[in-house]
Amino acid sequence: MFRPVELFIGLRYTRARRRGHFVSFISMTSMIGIALGVAALITVLSVMNGFERELRERILGMVSHAEVHGAQRQVDDWPGVLERAEQHPRVVGAAPFIDGEVMVTRGGQVSGTLIRGVDPDREPRVSDVLDQVIAGDAQLEAGEFGLIMGSALARELGARIGDRITVITPEARVSVAGITPRMRRFTLTGIFEVGMHEYDRTLAIAHIGDMARVQGMGDAVSGIRLKLDDMMAAPWLAREVANELPGHYRVVDWTRQHANFFRAVQTEKTVMFVILALIVAVAAFNIVSTLVMVVRDKQADIAILRTVGLSPGSVMAVFIIQGAVIGVVGTALGVAGGVSLALNVENIVPAVEQLLNFEFLPADVYYISDLPSELCGEDVGRITALALVLSLVATLYPAWRAARTEPAEALRYE
Repeated sequence: MFRPVELFIGLRYTRARRRGHFVSFISMTSMIGIALGVAALITVLSVMNGFERELRERILGMVSHAEVHGAQRQVDDWPGVLERAEQHPRVVGAAPFIDGEVMVTRGGQVSGTLIRGVDPDREPRVSDVLDQVIAGDAQLEAGEFGLIMGSALARELGARIGDRITVITPEARVSVAGITPRMRRFTLTGIFEVGMHEYDRTLAIAHIGDMARVQGMGDAVSGIRLKLDDMMAAPWLAREVANELPGHYRVVDWTRQHANFFRAVQTEKTVMFVILALIVAVAAFNIVSTLVMVVRDKQADIAILRTVGLSPGSVMAVFIIQGAVIGVVGTALGVAGGVSLALNVENIVPAVEQLLNFEFLPADVYYISDLPSELCGEDVGRITALALVLSLVATLYPAWRAARTEPAEALRYE
């Protein structure tokens, strides 16, 4: 027998011995339960991380990391502001823009939308909207009044490449005919699709020079869009850039523009973690029933150990070790399985779809038609710690009951 004796006896009780086959079977099911719970928790959180990453990238492909606005809702000396912003070491790119809420009409179809005037040469530095064109041409030339709109908006209007689209702005102008809204005809030159209804249905892109003429802004722009080297640092980096600019400017970063959306995603992840953690807890507390049965089965053994000098604390340690072995083995198996699934889920799901001839995420229904996954080491660490702590806590009561065994009472009928 090796020492410490508590470890030897605890490991011995974990294995099947004579009448202990049923107890060992319950130990095995407890291990499997913990492993399945841990694997499911790691896989689900990894998939949710993947969805959040995909949505974040698609959103940031449209809105940039931060925007700089003037005090009067426009930036007059924007070339100088843009140059100063690009001098910041952590600004990767900058581009001017003009936003306008307008109505677009074609034939008898009318829809409200947001038209964004962009500089085609600078826009790729801050977004990839021009790379998402699925029909027509992504080129925009000043003075030609070309228009690129989202696929859902084009379907709403029944518009095709080459159609004439009338843009009506809310700013009125006074003429001999009275007060009339400003109108301008654009030609639909391209259709983009980013996979998010918010943009595919409500956004159109035009040349910044054409939008300046439609909005009557002259040489001014609505603001400067920035792309930073670390999007997670956007809240404080954007303020730092604005503080270095001459004059008074207001900054809005992507976390403020979509705060409710990402807060909802984070809340959903938290709730899902709690729900799946309860599954791990149920599996972990199966250890309680396992150890209670072991304690009842080993009453005589415990009494003999007590009579030969084993202290109550050592008896308690024996059963804590037995429960800990179940928890550690189950958690290790669950971590291995969960990490393997999380790293290969993007390949497993298409194979299952092909095998069952069924598409889990149809592209015409869901924004993201594949199942992305992003394994986070912090999540794996939290889940592992949770499973081990629950397993350890589950051993305390049965071990305490075993330590209270009275040798005389246990051996009375032996």
